Amino acid sequence: MFLPFFGLTLSLNAEEKPTELPTLAVEAKSPMRGSSSGSSQTLDWARDFYPAHVFNVNEALRKAPGIYVRDEEGFGIRPNIAFRGLNPFRSTKTLFHEDGLLWNFAPYGDNDIYYHPPIERYVGVEIIKGPDLNRFGPQTIGGAVNYLTPEVPVGLTGNIDFIGGTRDYKAGHVRLGGGNETAGLLLDYVHKEGLGSRRETVVALDDVFWKTRLTLNPAHQIQLYADYYREDSQSTFGLTEAEWRNFGPRYNPFPNDEFFTHRWATTAIHEWRLSDRINLTTSFYWSRFHRDFWRQMNQQPSDDYTRFAVAARDPDCVNLRNLRLRGQRLDVNECDFTRGRLRKYETWGLTPVLRASYQFLGIGGEMETGFRAHFEDQERRTEDGAAPKTRNGEPVEINKRYADAYAGYFQNKFVLGNFSLTPGVRVEAIDYRRINRLSTPNVRGDFTLTEPLPSLAMTYTPWPKLELFFGFHRGFAPPRVEDAVYNTSGGPVEIDAELSWNYEFGMHARPFSGVKFDLTYFRMDFDTLTSVGTIGGNDTPVAQGKALFQGMELGARLDAAEIFNWSHNVYLQLAYTWIPTADAEGTFRCLPQADGTISPACPGGLVFGSRPGNRLPYAPEHLVTATVGYTHPIGLDLRFETVVVSEQFGDFMNLKSGFDHPNGPESVEALSGQYGRIPTYTVVNFAATYPIWQDLDLFITVKNLLDNRYLVDRVRGMLPGPPRLVQAGFNYRFHL
Repeated sequence: MFLPFFGLTLSLNAEEKPTELPTLAVEAKSPMRGSSSGSSQTLDWARDFYPAHVFNVNEALRKAPGIYVRDEEGFGIRPNIAFRGLNPFRSTKTLFHEDGLLWNFAPYGDNDIYYHPPIERYVGVEIIKGPDLNRFGPQTIGGAVNYLTPEVPVGLTGNIDFIGGTRDYKAGHVRLGGGNETAGLLLDYVHKEGLGSRRETVVALDDVFWKTRLTLNPAHQIQLYADYYREDSQSTFGLTEAEWRNFGPRYNPFPNDEFFTHRWATTAIHEWRLSDRINLTTSFYWSRFHRDFWRQMNQQPSDDYTRFAVAARDPDCVNLRNLRLRGQRLDVNECDFTRGRLRKYETWGLTPVLRASYQFLGIGGEMETGFRAHFEDQERRTEDGAAPKTRNGEPVEINKRYADAYAGYFQNKFVLGNFSLTPGVRVEAIDYRRINRLSTPNVRGDFTLTEPLPSLAMTYTPWPKLELFFGFHRGFAPPRVEDAVYNTSGGPVEIDAELSWNYEFGMHARPFSGVKFDLTYFRMDFDTLTSVGTIGGNDTPVAQGKALFQGMELGARLDAAEIFNWSHNVYLQLAYTWIPTADAEGTFRCLPQADGTISPACPGGLVFGSRPGNRLPYAPEHLVTATVGYTHPIGLDLRFETVVVSEQFGDFMNLKSGFDHPNGPESVEALSGQYGRIPTYTVVNFAATYPIWQDLDLFITVKNLLDNRYLVDRVRGMLPGPPRLVQAGFNYRFHL
């Protein structure tokens, strides 16, 4: 929530003198000592990402246990990320930060992820779980991701990467920074382009990041950030069962679909060191995000297109759904229809945070408190065009949505010898407003919510190489504006925030040099979990119910060079998540749709097929990322990485196949591709790095080495994982 990784670096040992305040620039270092009280961890670019030459956030985050990352378009620009068994669809249950500040375009009112910065921009990623989440917000039910930008250097340094590959892949990355102890500047530019996971799905993106540091005097430092991002891609949705069978997973029936985004953002951070023990950090952030998504299909293959097709030259356009369900090839250029989902988001906020350390009666104390005022302004338009490639049309939706949110937070860590106890509390207060500008007169509505959220963390370090931890906190996630306020009447919907009691205990162990492992048991007991239909699409009713998730996480690393004092190193690395329980504890209840009615897809007001004891959709029981590698003394590094995702269900009924749907094997639902299981799949990646000289590396990677064809998603039809991608490139670094 409140820049917890800026400011004081605090010690677990009360007898030690509190460490000196670091500079405001963030380094990718482990939060195990000081900032973390549980299972949180840090992934570092040099140690975890660069040797594998990750090219998207999906690859990067799979290296941590507890996280499920589902592919979509192949570039990781719309990632589906979730923690500990929660549904990853559009990352709605995950919180995102950059250097401790919210960067998503509407984290309170519309937490879908339709934008993600290139992973190359960052020097590390903090994975935040357990009671540490209560320092953040608003989503605190599963986990958060905090991306760490590089610090502004002293002196002149730079970095140049270029990569080329199959599937028309090209990427370039340039970073240049310089300065002195008083002031400095950092510039970072990334460009990527290539084919996505399917035919006629070209992706192109650019990201420009600017960061400056100014030290006014020993007590005051200012940092300023700015960022511009653009994307132009041919994104579309999934396939029916017959399309997948007849044309293969790379088939794209809608080549005219396009996705455009632009994002501008700026941040200002002021650090005031009142004394050696007291630090006040005040941050301001602002962003504006535009998203235009034009597509000839609506939400999913089961939609009835007759109500969307207008002025069609070809009668088959009106019967588009039946053609797709039968697996016939389409000529969508003969269909005079396209629909644009046009979105604009403006978000800004102000965050002061105070930290202090103290000693009292032999007990060490570390206090942290903060406040955030956060504001969102959404403009949502939907337009129907009368030609297959038109990019304007008749408006069918004009909505304004607002979220004003205020959050306060306080925690105090008591440190006595090798034991620490950290109680805390957080309060979220939210006010939503919604205006339907197509209605006459305009329909207006509002919704308010206030929730206190306690937390407690304990750690015990019986000896320096072992830390035991336990914690619990109240998990919370607010509803979306569109789910909380009726579109037609303006009245509030009977929807609750997502609430859970979350527990974890485990250990961080470093028994001897070259061996380390982290083991965690977790339990998330939901009073209210929000889920959506099958699980996606604006026409599918929102549902809520009780649920339980519990399991184990294991992260491990072994380095033979350190264990045996060798010059050569053979290393093994593992991130394993086991989730034996991800079950509904009751039948999920459908909530009213925008017009106040219950969907006919919910007989008796209940989600069709939902029942106690069923496993929830998109919750694989086993997640494995295992790496074996070898590093030669000259710096040559070779590694194989294997990713395994066990089978999962795509619906509440836990159907093995869509053809088992109760409506019959010839029903729209059975043929749509949205129902049934997703089989276990395995992906093998290879990377090799060879240093030509000290500051120049050549590398080659093969993603999906075996070119496995596998299914990753059924939310809006069947989506494949990315095909084999061979890349080669160089990295040049200089220091002046």
